[in-house]
Amino acid sequence: MRTLISSAFVSLDGVMEGPGGEPGYRNSGWTFKDIDFVPEAFEIKGREQEEAGAMLLGRVSYQAFSPVWPGMAEFARYKGLPKYVVSTTLGEDDLVSDWGPTTLLRSVDEVAALKETEGGPIIVHGSARLNHALSDAGLIDRYHLLVFPLLLGAGLRLFSDTDKDTQKLELVEFAAFSNGVQKNVFDVVR
Repeated sequence: MRTLISSAFVSLDGVMEGPGGEPGYRNSGWTFKDIDFVPEAFEIKGREQEEAGAMLLGRVSYQAFSPVWPGMAEFARYKGLPKYVVSTTLGEDDLVSDWGPTTLLRSVDEVAALKETEGGPIIVHGSARLNHALSDAGLIDRYHLLVFPLLLGAGLRLFSDTDKDTQKLELVEFAAFSNGVQKNVFDVVR
């Protein structure tokens, strides 16, 4: 069974929306505003690329990343990896042709079936609503979180607000950096 990893930049109050400057959100670009850049805080992002066997994205994140990431040197390893996009509205004609093999999935059941295949870890970037659905379905195995010392208030949050049983997490890696960012890697306890 493949490991499904949710990777996110989050504020201390759990907001993940608009970290890189995406338009339409009042706090857009919050990972760069008033936060000193400390390269070692982002080491995990390079490690994710080396370890990932596939990427999984929701429609909104795919539409934000696919015009930009294929040409970015920082994300070169992802270009050739298989990508899976969970969407009920996108069609094959909506997929970009220069970002490696991409498959549309229509449900979390199809994600569950993907996890049963052979291969390396599947990494989810962004994709707030997809993260909610995956968590509620019990499909996330690990969280890679870079937690920023900010309270953003409004915005899409990483974690679902579904009324469900407590989900225990085990902290397996932690680091705090001089800019106040914390790296937290949690395994989901089953």
